[in-house]
Amino acid sequence: SVLPHQHVLAPTRTTSLRMGWGPDPVWSDSKIEGFECANLSKDCSKVTVSIDPKTAKEYLIPGQYVQVRANEDTKPLFLAITSPPEPANANFDFLIKITDDNTWISEQQSTAATVQVSQVLGGGFPIQKELASLTDVTNVLLFAAGSGIAPIAAAIESGDLQTSDSTRMGRLYYGVRTESDLCFVDQFPAWKKAGIEVVPVVSQPSDSWKGKSGYVQNALEEDGVTDPKSTGALLCGMKEMAVAVTEVLTKAGVVEGRVLTNF
Repeated sequence: SVLPHQHVLAPTRTTSLRMGWGPDPVWSDSKIEGFECANLSKDCSKVTVSIDPKTAKEYLIPGQYVQVRANEDTKPLFLAITSPPEPANANFDFLIKITDDNTWISEQQSTAATVQVSQVLGGGFPIQKELASLTDVTNVLLFAAGSGIAPIAAAIESGDLQTSDSTRMGRLYYGVRTESDLCFVDQFPAWKKAGIEVVPVVSQPSDSWKGKSGYVQNALEEDGVTDPKSTGALLCGMKEMAVAVTEVLTKAGVVEGRVLTNF
């Protein structure tokens, strides 16, 4: 999932490249450790990359991202980290939508392949600051479209949303084009156990699809927000979706500072 440029944590390595915008990436050599197809339509890959242990320690907040490139001649990708923050785990997982420009990683099935990874970038979702300590937030709504599910998955897996007991419930509206485009399907049962109900929303459903169709903002309007003053939200996806969802939430009465993005 591609993200805009953001502020950076203190760099810890020395090789840098002047980009002309934002912070300079500080590159370290990394290795592809794992590769798997991420959905039935085979248009996304899940790639695991081993990273410098110092980089692992910089990743503190779900929603942060890194730049990744094959070498200095390759245009870098901006990739949200899909795995939750774990300072002791020197591997990052990425969900990558396959395009002609990124096959060097999205279709790279050789685990001997090397890549370069920047320091951790961005502020991530300010969950701890805005939601975690608020006892009156009893309802968390999550919104993702396409590969925007990557940082949302990190937020769910991190446990920061605190939905695993009955005091706070979560619901994820996850928009894709067809049902075959859904990623992380095998994790939906565990997310449900952790208090996150997954509501897939399909814009071009097959005749056999029995779930919600259209776009996530339509599904939200349909369901409504039952207790807006006690609701917090996280969202990641196309700009149009983010704007439309935010509009529905604020019109319903959700407190503005409780609608969180990672950009």
